[in-house]
Amino acid sequence: MVDFSNDTFWTYLIKAVLIIVFLLTSVLLAIWFERKVVARMQVRPGPNVHGPFGLLQSLADAMKLLLKEDITVKAADKFVYLIAPMIAVFCSLLTFAVIPFGPQVRIPFTDFTTPAQLTDFPVAVLYILACASVGVYGIILGGWASGSTYPLLGAVRSTAQVISYELAMGLSLVSVFIVVGSMSTGAIVDGQTDYWLILPLFPAFLIYVISMVGETNRLPFDLPEAEGELVSGYMTEYSSMKFAWFFLAEYINMINVSAVATTLFLGGWRAPFPISAINDGMFNEGWWPVLWFLVKMWLFMFLFVWIRGTLLRLRYDQFMRFGWKVLIPFALGWIVCVSVIRGLREFHDVNLQTVGVVIFGVALVVIVVLRFLPEKPPPAPAELPGSGADGVFDPFAAGYPVPPMPGQKLPPSPRAERRARAAIGAGAPSPTAPSSTTGKDDDDE
Repeated sequence: MVDFSNDTFWTYLIKAVLIIVFLLTSVLLAIWFERKVVARMQVRPGPNVHGPFGLLQSLADAMKLLLKEDITVKAADKFVYLIAPMIAVFCSLLTFAVIPFGPQVRIPFTDFTTPAQLTDFPVAVLYILACASVGVYGIILGGWASGSTYPLLGAVRSTAQVISYELAMGLSLVSVFIVVGSMSTGAIVDGQTDYWLILPLFPAFLIYVISMVGETNRLPFDLPEAEGELVSGYMTEYSSMKFAWFFLAEYINMINVSAVATTLFLGGWRAPFPISAINDGMFNEGWWPVLWFLVKMWLFMFLFVWIRGTLLRLRYDQFMRFGWKVLIPFALGWIVCVSVIRGLREFHDVNLQTVGVVIFGVALVVIVVLRFLPEKPPPAPAELPGSGADGVFDPFAAGYPVPPMPGQKLPPSPRAERRARAAIGAGAPSPTAPSSTTGKDDDDE
């Protein structure tokens, strides 16, 4: 545990204020950074007018949202409608309370030393997961309280998404707890003195990175706010600063999960290997570790932007199938492997290299077997649900319209039949006859 014995009330207050200022400033920088990176990927300049290199563009957008007309929907539940974005922002600001920026540091021009961290306790990582879980209530309540269909659909999607991907995220962190033997963020960073946990726990790191993208509702997992389907999702009925709070919470959550990934898998504030070996680790002391922490965190922010500029949005069924049938089983299997290796290491004199080779061989055999298993042939159109005896699909068989499956065909459109009969009655050729030379379209009425 980190030593906070020198800290007083004023020390904690100053640290808390500095963390809030850091997060708000980072959000403005992250918005500019995302626009610039995506612009470079699309071979265009991006923001370059307001301020040097366009750095004041984010500030101008914030002022625009602050001065826009604040509209409250008549059908909304007023109290919940107003408090929902506040819940989202408040919970997003809590995570950095246990994130270590560095070791014990000395305040400039004084002899006072304090940890570069607000606080720490034995279950700090569970506290981070709890804050993320409560924060989603802002999205859910905002969608429900808007009194509109599309926000409600976005809120329902967000509920299922957070349950699915937060479960995978939590399971990916269990292997870290097993290896380090603690849930304290300070202890986890101290446990990476010799090597970063990304090396022995790379599968857990991969699961966490995928889960953190789904947890923050970012492309390709931005289903709760899919503008192609739900207008703006749970934020559709929000404007002005209430919309800005949701927007702020999303970017702060991106910074939060990036900081957690840095702390748990990339050594936290510790310098990379070649630099950490210089002069007996002089770059792991003082204020240098804050720089290493920020560099690693912004590498993850770049990954977020890179994914957004590269991948397309998944369908919702693909998204949920990937979470429940791929990520969660794989995370459970990895926990079993880490537990077995940890147990053999603690209670038996077993060569870990042999165990690793055996596990790798078994995993390779399973992958090869699954790769060459024959695929299940698709069912005949008549066997698909909703198909009649002639293979024609009834989209209303279940009581609500559903799209046809591959291989199914829809019945003829009654509107097309009426249009064809009207055209024949007016003396136009039938749809099966050659097109006339009049140049008029058959759909004209």
